[in-house]
Amino acid sequence: MSTALELNALSKRYGSFVAVENAELRVERGAFLTLLGPSGSGKTTILMMIAGFTEPTQGRILLDGRDITALPPERRDFGMVFQGYALFPHMTVAENIAFPLRVRGMAKAARDEKVSGALDLVQLTGFADRLPKQLSGGQQQRVALARALVFDPALLLLDEPLSALDKKLRAELQDELRALHRRVGRTFINVTHDQDEALSLSDTVAILNHGRLQQVGAPAELYERPRTRFVADFLGKSNFIRGHAEPGLVHAGGVTLRQHDATSGDVLLSLRPEKIAIAEGDNALDGRIASWSYLGAGYALVVDTALGALRVHLPSWRAPVAPAEGLLLRIAFAADAATIVQDDADAP
Repeated sequence: MSTALELNALSKRYGSFVAVENAELRVERGAFLTLLGPSGSGKTTILMMIAGFTEPTQGRILLDGRDITALPPERRDFGMVFQGYALFPHMTVAENIAFPLRVRGMAKAARDEKVSGALDLVQLTGFADRLPKQLSGGQQQRVALARALVFDPALLLLDEPLSALDKKLRAELQDELRALHRRVGRTFINVTHDQDEALSLSDTVAILNHGRLQQVGAPAELYERPRTRFVADFLGKSNFIRGHAEPGLVHAGGVTLRQHDATSGDVLLSLRPEKIAIAEGDNALDGRIASWSYLGAGYALVVDTALGALRVHLPSWRAPVAPAEGLLLRIAFAADAATIVQDDADAP
């Protein structure tokens, strides 16, 4: 794969406030990249700089090796889907989709053919003559996607496109968006604060906090091997255990734990709740259930142990115990279950 988009030391400041600081990022051609982070982390600012709506304070944006930093938005030829869809309420579905072709001066016969193909692409054949107000939220989102793709853009930019939908419809549209990306083969750059959406949609996720890129990688890599406490805590849930390491071991809370990658010095471990089992084995601990909740597919427990309160996730189907507050049990986790992470105070 070749690089479609590259950000070099990209920064944006508003007076003394730093919205984005020295962002370095390469996006492969045909990839689905998600910029993920909490509100105010800088993800939308980066997207707006890529689109050309916001001017960087410093740094460069390269498309196929060409510097487009000073290029106005209309000359970048990027498709864009906004959170609120931004459909023209007085235009039909077909007219909305045809709009970017009309402003480019395409002949009507060619426009009609492209619109027909775009409607088929987003599974809205037969909806051409409807107005936006006659469509559901999910259908309006599909129209917005069709309009952004109809002119074959080099990049498709998505600014929290699913955030206005309810949970069930959002999950359905995630599946459709992933399938659409595979069909068109274009480079998609998505912005969201929803961790599940980022994990399920993306080839690559870039996690931001306070305007700085924290970690970039495949979803499984970020989830299984976070570098910092922030990444581990933001992308899913995690237990954090402070201790002192020697080769293969970590001493914490009066307990000695086996830790496969431990060397020496003070360490912070990140341990996912689903990697703790009610069982005997490595790193076994006695505990008492302090609280629990039923989540449908599983139980979420808080278990008091010598290491402090640990969150434990168990599948509800054939659960090894029936959870109850005060219940004594034995939990354990493998020597490679936890990951050593940087504390945020020490992170770059």
